[in-house]
Amino acid sequence: MTDPFMLAAIEQAKKSLAEGGIPIGSVLVINGEIVGRGHNQRVQKGSCVLHAEMDCLENAGRLTAQDYRQAVLYSTLSPCDMCSGTVLLYGIPKVVVGENRTFQGPEAYVKSRGVELIVQDNAECVQLMQDFIAAKPELWNEDIGV
Repeated sequence: MTDPFMLAAIEQAKKSLAEGGIPIGSVLVINGEIVGRGHNQRVQKGSCVLHAEMDCLENAGRLTAQDYRQAVLYSTLSPCDMCSGTVLLYGIPKVVVGENRTFQGPEAYVKSRGVELIVQDNAECVQLMQDFIAAKPELWNEDIGV
C-alpha cells in the first residue's frame, strides 16, 4: 500500500501535469498532518526556482525552526541540489522520495549531513516521469539544467 502522504504528493504531480507542467509533487508533513502542498510550476509561472519542493515549502508559509525539525518532506522525485539545500538549511530531518530512477539528487550528501532519506521506488511516480520525458524531453532537460 502506498502511504497517504506519497499519494498526496502524487496528486500534486498530476495537478502539475494537467496544468501543462512537469509532473513532480511534494507535501510537507508535521506531526502526521500535511501543512504544505506543492508541485513543479516552472512552466506555469515562468519560474526558475519553483520546483515541487520549493512550491510546497512556500505554500506551508513561515514556520519555526522547531516545526522544521519535526517535519518530513515527501517528494515524488529525488530532490535536486537546490531543493536538497533547502532541506539542509531548514534542518528537515527526513525526506521520503517516490523514485530516484529518473533523476537522483545529491542523496549521499544529504544523508552524510544527517538527513534520513527513504526511497520508496513507487511505480506510479516512475511511470509519470517516464511518460512525461518521452513526450517532452526538451522541457525535462530544461528542468534539470541540461
